[in-house]
Amino acid sequence: MAEKKTYDLVVIGAGPGGYVAAARAAQLGMKVACVDKNERLGGVCLNIGCIPSKALLDSSEHVETAKKDFEEHGIGIRGLKIDLSVMMKRKDAVVEALTDNVRKLLDAGKVDVIQGSARLKNTTEVEIETGSKKQVIAAQKILLATGSRPVELPGMEFDGHFVVSSTEALSFEEIPKRMVVVGGGSIGLELGSVWARLGTKVTIVEMLPAIAGRMDGQLSRQLLRILKKQGIDFRMKTRVTGVEKKGKTGKATIEDEKGNSEALACEKVLVSVGRKPNTKGLGLEDAGVKIDDNGYVVVDETYRTSVSNIYAIGDLIGGWMLAHEASAEGRTAVEIMAGKHARVNYDAMPNIVYTFPEAASVGMTEEILKEKNIPYCKGTYPLTGAGRARCMGKTDGMVKVLSHQETDRVLGVHILSPRASDMIAEAVLAMEFGASAEDIGVIVHGHPTFAEALQEACLVAQACSIYGG
Repeated sequence: MAEKKTYDLVVIGAGPGGYVAAARAAQLGMKVACVDKNERLGGVCLNIGCIPSKALLDSSEHVETAKKDFEEHGIGIRGLKIDLSVMMKRKDAVVEALTDNVRKLLDAGKVDVIQGSARLKNTTEVEIETGSKKQVIAAQKILLATGSRPVELPGMEFDGHFVVSSTEALSFEEIPKRMVVVGGGSIGLELGSVWARLGTKVTIVEMLPAIAGRMDGQLSRQLLRILKKQGIDFRMKTRVTGVEKKGKTGKATIEDEKGNSEALACEKVLVSVGRKPNTKGLGLEDAGVKIDDNGYVVVDETYRTSVSNIYAIGDLIGGWMLAHEASAEGRTAVEIMAGKHARVNYDAMPNIVYTFPEAASVGMTEEILKEKNIPYCKGTYPLTGAGRARCMGKTDGMVKVLSHQETDRVLGVHILSPRASDMIAEAVLAMEFGASAEDIGVIVHGHPTFAEALQEACLVAQACSIYGG
C-alpha cells in the first residue's frame, strides 16, 4: 500500500484566493498541495467570472465605439458586422492563456496540483475523489478556498437556457433580442452592458431604489442616467414575480412597489442577485468547522476557523466577495501561518464595476459618513473639465473625494470615469498610508490624464477643511 503523502499545507480550491495562497506558501518554504475539482485552474474568476466578462466587455465596447464614435473621428465604417463566434473564441483564448499562467506559477513553486473533489475527512486528512478513484492526503494545516456560486431564486431555478446564471450569460451562441436581468448589482450591470452593446434590448429589474447598492449614492444616480442613455431599460423598486418559457421565447412578470404588474417578453432571463459559499460536500461537519447562520465559514482575524489548524478565505467567509480580496486574504493567511506579521486593510479595499464609464470606489461613502456623524469635506470634479476626457469625447462622469473636515485625511474616493479601475489604485495607496486630500492635491499629475480629475477633486476637498486656503 502506497504511503500517504503529508504536506505542510493543503489548499482546497485554486481560485484567486487558493492559488495565490499556494504560491506564497511555497515561496515561504512550505510543502504544498493545491486541490481543485476542475482541470483548468483559476476558479470562477479566471474561468467563468472576472476574466471572460472583462474580455467580452472590451469586445462589446469596441462594437459600441465603432457604431457611435468612429464617425466623429473621421473614420467611416460601412456594413459593420458582429461575429459572435470569433468574439467568444477570443474570450476563451484569453481565459486559456491566464489559466495556463496559473499552472506555470504553481509548477514553478513545486506545488503538487491535484485534480478532484476534496472533502475534509477529519482535521488533518483530506479525501480527494477523481472519477472513480479516491486518495487521502495528510496536512499539518488546511486552507479552505472553494469560493461561491450564483444564488437561485424560487421559481426561477437555472435551466442553462432560458433562466441563466452569469456562467451561461458569458457563452451565448446567439445574441438574444431581449433579455431581462434580475438584479442591478455589478454582475447584472456588466453583463447587461455587454449584450446591450451587441444589440440586445436589456431590461434590468432591481428591487432597491439604487443600482450597485454599495456605491456612493451620487455616483450611483449618475451611472444610472448614463446607462439609460446607452439604451438599457431599468425598472427600479420592482421585483420579478415569475417567469414562463414558451418555445424559444418566454416572459418575465414584474411587479413594482405599487403593485402594478407587467409581462416582459424575452429570450433570456439572467438572475444575478448574489452568490453563496461553496460549502456543500466539503466535510465541514466531519472536521468540526463552524459556519454562521448565513452559511459562511466562521474565522478569526487570522483566518483560522473553529479548528486550530484549518483556515478559510475568500467568498467562503463572506465580505465583498471580490477576487482581489480573496487573493489578499490568501497571501495574508499563509504569511500568518509562517509566523509573519500580516493583515488585510478592509478599509482600503477597492471595489469596481466595469461598465462604461467604469465605477470604482474605496473607503466610506457620503451616506456612511452622515450615518456615523463624521465631519467631512467633499470635493467633486466633473470629467467635462478634464482635458484627456475632452480629447477622447468621454466626458460623462466625475471624481468625488471625501476627507475628514478636521484632519483632511482621505476617507473615501469614488470615481466614475473611463479607466477608473486603474485610477482607483492611487486612492487606495493614499488611504493605506493615511494621506490627506492635500497630499494628493499637491502631487504633480501628468497632463492631460484622467488622473488630473482626482487631483482637482482633492484640491476642492482640501479647501473645505480647517487647513484649507
